[in-house]
Amino acid sequence: MPAKPEYHITVKEMPPDQQPRERLVAVGPEYLSNVELLAILLRTGTVKETSLQLAQRILNQNGGLRFLAEADVDQLKNIHGVGTAKAAQIKAAVELGKRIFSIDSREKPSIRTPQDVANLLLDKMRYLDREHFKAVFLNSKNHVLAVELISVGTLNASLVHPRELFKKAIIKSSAGIILVHNHPSGDPHPSEEDKLVTQRMVEAGKIIGIDVLDHVIIGDGRFVSMREMGYFGT
Repeated sequence: MPAKPEYHITVKEMPPDQQPRERLVAVGPEYLSNVELLAILLRTGTVKETSLQLAQRILNQNGGLRFLAEADVDQLKNIHGVGTAKAAQIKAAVELGKRIFSIDSREKPSIRTPQDVANLLLDKMRYLDREHFKAVFLNSKNHVLAVELISVGTLNASLVHPRELFKKAIIKSSAGIILVHNHPSGDPHPSEEDKLVTQRMVEAGKIIGIDVLDHVIIGDGRFVSMREMGYFGT
């Protein structure tokens, strides 16, 4: 008798919170495993494997991510279940990653003074009609890794929680953070709440090991540095 075809559940039949593409949209790519990310690139599996199972096999049997980085299209095509299209997709993704990684850090803004922060954000934040609390994440050479919006609304300790700030900092492998928010009134002088929030973030940073370097407050064409004003101590 001919063998019965093996049945396996497809990725589309999995619960949405287990499907790689849906998980990427819901929680972000940084929370996906290497297998899940590769499965998204592969899109489909084989007759007997889901894309997740195929991705797992590729990584397990061929040396992991280093193999994907170094293999050429022909080597990838030799893997059962990987044809020309899948091999090309993998190599395209790897090449994009290499090009992004090789971007010269000199092309990224460098923050050395509060004026550098103002040059980066003052024009974008001076006319906002609500307080926007942002974080400038820096690498060990003070190059800007990213500028992220943390919260919108009147600045207070309950709205701006260290958890949200340092979660983003850890994901981006930040060495330092500069806090930035605007005063819609146009007067950048720090309020008592500004001082409390700053102190809370600085203390949390010391525990986690990520320095909060300054808190710059932006007004209408003006700004102040809380570090220069002496609120960070010595």
